[in-house]
Formats: sequence, structure tokens, C-alpha cells
Amino acid sequence: MTTSPHPAAPRVALVTGGSRGLGRALTIELLGSGWHVVTDGRDPDALADLGDQASNPEALFTVPGDVADPGHRATLIARAASLGGVDLLVNNASLLGPSPQPALADYPIDTLEEVYAVNLFAPLALTQAALPHLERRSGRILNISSDAAVEPYEGWGGYGSSKAALDQLTNVLATENPGLRIYSLDPGDMRTDMHAQAFPDEDISDRPQPETVLPALIRLIEGDRPSGRYRAAALLPQVAGQQ
Repeated sequence: MTTSPHPAAPRVALVTGGSRGLGRALTIELLGSGWHVVTDGRDPDALADLGDQASNPEALFTVPGDVADPGHRATLIARAASLGGVDLLVNNASLLGPSPQPALADYPIDTLEEVYAVNLFAPLALTQAALPHLERRSGRILNISSDAAVEPYEGWGGYGSSKAALDQLTNVLATENPGLRIYSLDPGDMRTDMHAQAFPDEDISDRPQPETVLPALIRLIEGDRPSGRYRAAALLPQVAGQQ
């Protein structure tokens, strides 16, 4: 009797901050493409709603919590490991800091430490824990950056400097791990809760939805571009031109 071969094991993505915004949009996109996704968020209700919206909730594994918490990070890695490992790590979870954004002269240092804990230290800690899996599976890392990492916007010294440090962390990791593809991506302005918090007195309804940025992310996740920093705006026209 002839038996059919076993189907390939699903790829596993660990996406932080998947309950809202770009992380949510990417999680739903990956689920629709056959990935298994482990994701987290500080709001259990938002995570539950994500499960309700997923086309295949059996492939979604949500873990409420804060990436700044070492125990929570360990749980995320353990959950991904139980599925076989990590093929893709997306460090998307971010903390804006005070709203409206203060000048650096007035920035509370204890708050800045919290911003760095989420935006810089947590991505590095998760990367350190995920690297053995990623090396075995020729995986990828995608760190979500910001134009505030390279532009000196007034009032954005805290958040922007944390993302600038994340960009450099990405560059060094890529140099130290040439067998992996390691990216940072500036997605541009989007209509998200964080963007609304950053501009509490402005109408941001003219900003694009996070879903419009997904082709740029998928270009890095599925393509063959070298490690480095990319802007979604530079990737999107190339994607459109190939469709």
C-alpha cells in the first residue's frame, strides 16, 4: 500500500504586540497564509477579539502580558518551542511614553527606562532566546522601527532614540549572524492607537490603515533581500509593480 508523504510542518511566527495595529494586521495575514502564530498583548480582551477575527483560530496562540516581563518572554518562547521552534520573530510591541511627547529636558528618566525596556531590551532578550531556533530553521527577524529613529522630531527624543538603538542593534545582529536575514522596517505613519496617542489633539483619519503596509512586511518575510534597514514606502511601489 502506498502512503502519502507527511505534509510540511507549518512555519511558526512569534509576533509581539499582535492585539492591535500593525501587529494585529500581520498576525491575521500570516494565519491566512498557513503560519502558526504566537502573539501577545497587554489587553486580554483585545487578544480574545483577535482570536474571534482569525480565519483559523486553531493556529493562533495568544499569551496576555508585557514583553518587558522576563517571565512573560520565557512563556512566549516556550509556547513557540512547543510548536516546533521559531521561523520568524517580529519585534513589533512598542511603548510610546508620555502623551503628548515631552522635550528631552523634561523627560522623566524612570519613564524613559520603561520605553527602552519595551522598545529595545525586550527585542534583544527575545532575540537571544529565539536565536537557537532561528539558526536551526534558517529563520528571520523583523524589528519594527520608525522614522523617528532617523529624524530629529521635536518631542520624540525618548521614543525615537529607543528605535535608533533598535536599528543599530539590528545592524550588529545581522553582522554577527550572517546566516540569518535580520531586518528593521520603518512602516511610516499609520492609523493606529499609538499614533492617536502621539497626536492627541489631531484627527489622524487621513493616515493609512496598517493593512496597507503588509505587502512591504511580506516582501521582507518571504523575499531574498539582504539584512538591513528598510522603509515600507520604498518597498511598496516595487510590490505593486510586480502584481
